[in-house]
Amino acid sequence: MRIPEKGRPKEEIFAELAGFKAHDLDWRSGRVWAYVYNPGDEIREAIHRAYTMFLAENALDPTVFPSLLRLETEVVRMVASLLHGDENVVGHLTTGGTESNMLAVKTARDWARAHRPEITQPEMVLPITAHASFHKAAHYLCVKPVVVGINPHTFQVEPEAVRAAITPNTILVVASAPNWSHGVIDPISEIAEIARENGVLFHVDACVGGLYLPFLRRIGYPVPDFDFAVPGVTSISADLHKYGYAAKGASVILYRSKELRRYQIFACVETTAYAFVNSTILSSRSGGPIAGAWAALNYLGEEGFLRIVQTVQEATERLIHGIDAIHELRVLGKPAMSLFSFTSDRINVFQLADAMAHRGWYIQAQPSTPFTPRSLHISVNYGNAHRVDALLRDLQEAVEEVKREPPIDTENVRAMVDGALRSPNPQEAFQQLMKMVGIEGNQLPRELALIHEILDVLPDPVADTLLIDYFNGLYV
Repeated sequence: MRIPEKGRPKEEIFAELAGFKAHDLDWRSGRVWAYVYNPGDEIREAIHRAYTMFLAENALDPTVFPSLLRLETEVVRMVASLLHGDENVVGHLTTGGTESNMLAVKTARDWARAHRPEITQPEMVLPITAHASFHKAAHYLCVKPVVVGINPHTFQVEPEAVRAAITPNTILVVASAPNWSHGVIDPISEIAEIARENGVLFHVDACVGGLYLPFLRRIGYPVPDFDFAVPGVTSISADLHKYGYAAKGASVILYRSKELRRYQIFACVETTAYAFVNSTILSSRSGGPIAGAWAALNYLGEEGFLRIVQTVQEATERLIHGIDAIHELRVLGKPAMSLFSFTSDRINVFQLADAMAHRGWYIQAQPSTPFTPRSLHISVNYGNAHRVDALLRDLQEAVEEVKREPPIDTENVRAMVDGALRSPNPQEAFQQLMKMVGIEGNQLPRELALIHEILDVLPDPVADTLLIDYFNGLYV
């Protein structure tokens, strides 16, 4: 591909762009149960209009675009007040939960450099259910992740396990409200007290729950304290582009005080260019996501969020009840809100995900761990809440289909993987193994069950390497 010698008509460009989407799953149909949070056409149109109004504005320099400073400040204050933040709580908008969580780790690392200079090998304590963005932060920022197991029945991290994992090198403790994989809230109050006793910062990852749990509590559901109402919570991440229904590229990172937040900010005047100051990881930032988030909060208002949460939570309960009523399936734990996972002791859930994909549904596969079985994840949102009955019907049919199919020979998969691991050239052996299951070059696989099976059997570091190699070949 080369830049065309002459510009093309815009009608032709838009027609080709529409064609590119031909093989994308249709999230507007309510059949995608992850990744997209659809507030409905009317609300989405208002967000889209606000987004495009500020598409070209750059949040890099607030002296040039003070409108973005005001928009960001108002969004941060609205979210902070929702999470029991007082006038001292401050924050910033980021591009998503990964950036928010990475900034929390960066802030903790730099805070420790200033206040605990004796720490030369910083560590952070993570439940195994913590989002992978914390491992990414550990990789980028040279902070050692100390991973703690969970209760295999409740899927919560146990406070005493956190206490035992804290060492003189610990700079941060992390917990989830809720965790992505099972929708379960960790015991925030107990962990916060342990962090305070040890003089350690404590971050609550509420990327999923931050814009949902407060409204869930208001409509009468029991929600434990998880935010700045808990002494010892020093930072919180909350995604606006999930259950805040903003356009993609909008999350908030909040801190208990400006004194802590200052360790997030980066400045540099050591070049021949302009004075360089970044409040977040990115430098140039489109004003579009900021304005879109502001529009979402203002357009919906508390009344709108309460209505949406009521609808979504009722749909979630119907879906959980319906899945538990399918003899071969069971929901894991006691989900606190509108996301959960389910597994099966009778059929291969990876094959079930493929069977549902053939019917036009996307359900996210999750590998097993020493504490959790392989499972399928579902996130209910306003855009798919009306599809519960259709999903349950197809899920029952797909279960029966998988029961009739030959099951994946797990022992054979394990033998193939063991053989590849013993090969004199493991990388080449795994490339051949991937070809056998339909992964080659930059082609997307049509069936994922066998791929998930292989990844589930592989040691985690080998699976990571294999995925890196595949993505390295997938993109030009």
